[in-house]
Amino acid sequence: MLSSRNLLTSQFTPPSLSDPISRHFLRSFLEETKRRRRKPNSLGLTRIFFGSIPWLHQMELSQQFKAVTLTHVRYRRGDQLGHFLAWISLVPVFISLGGFVSHFLFRRELQGIFFGIGLVISQFINEFIKTSVEQARPETCTLLEACDSHGWPSSHSQFMFFFATYFSMMACKGIGFWFGLRSRWVLNLLHWSLAVVTMYSRVYLGYHTVAQVFAGAALGAIVGASWFWVVNSVLYPYFPVIEESALGRMLCVKDTSHIPDVLKFEYDNARAARKNMGTKSD
Repeated sequence: MLSSRNLLTSQFTPPSLSDPISRHFLRSFLEETKRRRRKPNSLGLTRIFFGSIPWLHQMELSQQFKAVTLTHVRYRRGDQLGHFLAWISLVPVFISLGGFVSHFLFRRELQGIFFGIGLVISQFINEFIKTSVEQARPETCTLLEACDSHGWPSSHSQFMFFFATYFSMMACKGIGFWFGLRSRWVLNLLHWSLAVVTMYSRVYLGYHTVAQVFAGAALGAIVGASWFWVVNSVLYPYFPVIEESALGRMLCVKDTSHIPDVLKFEYDNARAARKNMGTKSD
């Protein structure tokens, strides 16, 4: 009868290195050891002790992404197109801060003010629908650190298509434009191109699915056209009342949409005022 020691050695005989499978595993082990020695960083040491775990793999993937300067819009490192589209996706921010804030500070046009109010209303509608539907963003939201918000419909797409729709309807009606007809078409093409590229950027960067950006675009166009009708059919007759109100006079708001060439009108009045000042000083 075999002893227990002999039985164990007979059952667990180490494989011979002449075996192809054994050589394969030995070669893999040696290559992995060399690789870890070449990269003795903290992540590699953690992997040696803890093995391949999900959160560690997630950390490695997240390190492949980079945020645009002063923002949280992320793109894959080394991806030049992604870097460009990350900046494009910030166009709504530039329009809101650089466009409408400066317009209110320096122009105080009622058409522009109500344009901006419409964009704010559109964003409230978007947030209400998002919290009601609660559709998640695509799986890439984990790497982008954007899973704490919902994805349907895309607020960026809705903003840009509201803006493009409202802007185009103003151009067609000739409201607030001193450009020729050809220049209006060029401006419309520019705004619609920005809207489409912004919509594409949200899918390319992984923040939204195709369905989410198309839903945002459709909703933005519908809300933009509806708000344009409300402003220019329902609210427009009250513009003189707003101008003459105490708040309107205090804020110096005005409506010049009835003036065909606002630029020429303001230019002539500015020159006339300067001449009057020169005459009084004499």
